Order: sequence, then C-alpha cells, then structure tokens
Amino acid sequence: MAIHPDPAAVSGPGSGPGHERRLDPRTELSEFLRTRRARLKPADVGLAEYGRRRRVPGLRREELAQLAGVSAAYYTRLEQGNGRNVSVEVLDAISGALKLSDAEHVHLLHLAKPERQVRRPAPQRQQVRRALLELLTAMEGVPAYVWGRRTDVLAWNGTACALFGDWAARAPRERNWARITFLDPAARRLFVDWESKAFDVVGNLRLDAGLHADDPLLAALVGELSMKSEDFRTLWAAHDVKKKSHGSMRMTHPLAGELTLRYETFTLPGDQEQSLATYHAEPGSASEEALRLLASWGADTSRDRSAAARD
Repeated sequence: MAIHPDPAAVSGPGSGPGHERRLDPRTELSEFLRTRRARLKPADVGLAEYGRRRRVPGLRREELAQLAGVSAAYYTRLEQGNGRNVSVEVLDAISGALKLSDAEHVHLLHLAKPERQVRRPAPQRQQVRRALLELLTAMEGVPAYVWGRRTDVLAWNGTACALFGDWAARAPRERNWARITFLDPAARRLFVDWESKAFDVVGNLRLDAGLHADDPLLAALVGELSMKSEDFRTLWAAHDVKKKSHGSMRMTHPLAGELTLRYETFTLPGDQEQSLATYHAEPGSASEEALRLLASWGADTSRDRSAAARD
C-alpha cells in the first residue's frame, strides 16, 4: 500500500521564523562562475604555464575571457553578478571555456537569465497525482518514491519505507533528503559512500536554487543546514550542481545487511518539479534476496498500519 501524507499537513522545509529570506541571484551567479574558473588549470585549456606562482587558483579572468572570445571587462562584470543583458550565445561560449557539464550549463543559464515573467509565490505544498499514488502501490516490491522541490519526499511505497526508514513517522517538514542526509546520524550509517550521497543532495539543491532563487523556504533550509552542518557548509560553498539520473548505491541496512542497488530517476510528465526514483538489485544477487525480504517486511508494516487506521 502506498503511503502518502495528508496534503494539508505537509509543510515545506524551513517553514517558521526566517522563512522570508531569499537567495541573492547576483551572488549565486558570481560565486558559481568564480568557483568554476578556480577549478581549471591553464593546462586544462591548452594554455602554457611559465613557472611563476599564480596569485589566484585556476584561470585568471583575462584568460577565461580570451578563451570565451569576450573582453576581460565584459566577463568581469558578468562574474560580479551583472548578467542582465548577456546573450545566450555569450553564455554558451563561457560555458564551453569553463568546460561545464550539461547540468552546470543549464544552471548558468538560469542564474544569468532568470525568467522575466512575474512569479507566483512558491507553493509550500506540492500535490502528488492520485494515479501516481496508485502506481507506487502497484510497484510494491520495488522501492519507489516521489520527490519534489527542495528534495522533499512527497510520497512512497512500503518497500521504500522499509529500505530508507519510516518517512511516515517523521514530521512533515523532516521528510526531506537534505535534512535526513546532514542532520540524521542514521544516514551516515545507512549509506556506505555517504560523501557521494551528500554531494548529490547538495548538487540537486543548487539546481533548485538556480530555478527558484526567490523561494524563501529554500533559503531557510539552506540557512538552517549551514548553521547545523559543517559538511553542508563546505559542499554548498563549492557551488557544484548535479541532476540526479541513474547509478548505483551501496547501503548497510540495519536488518538486511549490505546491499548494492541500482537507481533510476524519472522526471514526471506534467510536472517538471517532481521526479520518481526507483531502486532495484542485480538479478540473482544477494542484494536481490535481501531486497525481497525487505519488501515482505514493508508490506507487513503497511498492512499493520492500515489495520490500525481502520481500528
């Protein structure tokens, strides 16, 4: 049985005092360009190094501007956060010079040329279509959940609950991957490569920030995590972006032991701000058997919860 929190009870992360804050788009653009430039060495882009000690890490602004075919003054204004009149063609050239990934390139476009139409206030709740809830139920045996803005977990099935922990037992604002990853000690024990998980979570938050710099709930979440987690502060300051797609993940589950799972992420049709994540094990592997046991346990838990609700 798919578990879905009461939409009326869902509050976004960071609700409460301080929710009126915003991320500064100009600062986001400036720091993103600066950190991307700092990670490149002259040899990475075919420039000669002359042995003298460089005063700044990575490429100089003048070198980057030359590679992109723009003036140093123009690029300097852009790196200072003034991207209002920059053309897409110039951004493409700068992206190529910086060797940005596809996700980073999209992020740069969002930062430098945000949508001009008037935005409605960011919703505090996201709705999951009933058909998707039915799909999660039909997928019992395969850990699956729907997640949305700010890495909020919006809906899930019993097997996902058995694998990752009981989201239903968490307060609505705590059903959030960023909070779980950085503030819940159990996450460090669950994910064998916790650093990789943390990098992915922050990378997704950075993409969200590029799209929704005016979201006060996102700003509040970033502010809270920055105060409470040094690891988060370090990763956030790096300005790395990543769009979750597919890959493998190693876990140490308190009941099932070690598992290696493959995950796939699907952006949902009709709502680009929601994604479906699924996990499966290699056929015939020990992880598949462990996942089967977890699926059985998750189904039993769902039945018990349904019976308790009826009583």
